[in-house]
Amino acid sequence: MLRVLGNQKTVCDGFSRRELLQVGGLGMLGLNVEGFLRQQAAQGQTTAGASSFGRAKSCVLLYLYGSPSQLELADLKPDAPIEIRGELGGIASSLPGLDVCELMPHSAKVMDRMTVVRSVTHPHPIHGVAFALTGIPTIDVGMELSPRHPAHHPYIGSVVDYFDRRRGGQSQFEAPRHIALPFPFSSQREGEVPRAGLNAAFLGNAYDPIWTEFHGTATDSIFKKLGAKERTIFDPYMGVTPESRLAIAAATEMPAELTIDRLNRRRSLLDQFDAARRRSDESKTAQGFDRERQMAYSLISSTKVRDALDLSRESAAMRESYGMTLFGQSSLTARRLIEAGSKFVTVVWDEYGLAGMGWDTHWNHYERMRRELMPSFDKALYGLITDLDTRGMLDETLVLVLSEHGRTPQINKASGGGRDHWSKVYSVMMAGGGVKRGNIVGASDKIGGEVADRPVSPKDILATAYHLLGIDLDSTMPDRTNRAIKIVDAEVVPEILA
Repeated sequence: MLRVLGNQKTVCDGFSRRELLQVGGLGMLGLNVEGFLRQQAAQGQTTAGASSFGRAKSCVLLYLYGSPSQLELADLKPDAPIEIRGELGGIASSLPGLDVCELMPHSAKVMDRMTVVRSVTHPHPIHGVAFALTGIPTIDVGMELSPRHPAHHPYIGSVVDYFDRRRGGQSQFEAPRHIALPFPFSSQREGEVPRAGLNAAFLGNAYDPIWTEFHGTATDSIFKKLGAKERTIFDPYMGVTPESRLAIAAATEMPAELTIDRLNRRRSLLDQFDAARRRSDESKTAQGFDRERQMAYSLISSTKVRDALDLSRESAAMRESYGMTLFGQSSLTARRLIEAGSKFVTVVWDEYGLAGMGWDTHWNHYERMRRELMPSFDKALYGLITDLDTRGMLDETLVLVLSEHGRTPQINKASGGGRDHWSKVYSVMMAGGGVKRGNIVGASDKIGGEVADRPVSPKDILATAYHLLGIDLDSTMPDRTNRAIKIVDAEVVPEILA
């Protein structure tokens, strides 16, 4: 910085005469008064944000695969032409100055407890789940459809798990540190290969999320299509029976005839054989297998996780407050798992039945928003934020609502109207765990097509989450060749911090 000597006298705005002379000098270097004030404010926020480091003891990440439209979430453009603003109007929320989609009457009540970032932007308008959720610096379609591509970086939940184990956090065998719901990512669709983004990459299989499986019955159906494929599908994201449940593979169910003593004898025999193998093979894959087997034994012999997954222990009113849908009941399960001791819980709104589903609304946009998507999301978000806050858990539980991009401002000509991929600007939501309440960061332009103020990268969102979870951004992890890799190349967004 160009410094100018002078008297340290303060003027009316609280800046010294010397500082104002510095601003004048900085003009020669291309930094105007507005830029100087912005820099000063950011420095002040960063200093104040130091107290937010590690405020979040756990995290629930709600991931909306396919990506909702920013214009029909919390960045409405009521004055834009009809072909931009679309058919849906807005309603006032509990946060003054923030209207939300008319299909979000429940979530509107909790926006005063959240931060909405309206200026997230990046250059990859593909389903770059890995780009949104890992430190990988770039992405392409080939990598997105190759979950085990060697260039991938670990999922944020895997990174949190890795550092929590290094700090000696709660044993994953008491409750899985890192668990994901409701079923393995992209496993319930047909038509395409699995997608990347939700595994531990070079950290090894031991840090992959523990996935649940859904056992239940959908109560409602919707018409879906993918190219020439057209069918009506009963979809659990639209509704499930009260008896429907989640379980960790078959590990949480032990046959009645298999006693703990018999189980332990089997384990002892296997351990004798495996000891020799481990002496000759200490690869990450082998270590991952050993940890997964130990996890399976622990889950079989303990009721803690089974109890957390058992939603019959909740009242009918509590279950209904989250919505009797797969996403709603998974979000309630996430709260129960956090209470049981899990560190990072992911709830994915995934494709079901066919590819090109979830929030990927290229066609029939408004019917799907009204019937399939918004009602379930609205109640689940409201239920989670309200429940965590009522229980005194929100201040220590970080809640993230993320997706891979936004959707086009211009409505397309597809059947039923649609919005296509758009990554130039979109919105994310955050709450709890050191996040400022009742807060809007950044802005888009008048049609929701470009960033108008304060661009934020999805990597900056990850960096902010790491900061809140107590992981220093200079931290590194060993890749497959033991090179030290930064967790993410980004910066904390100070405006998000409480």
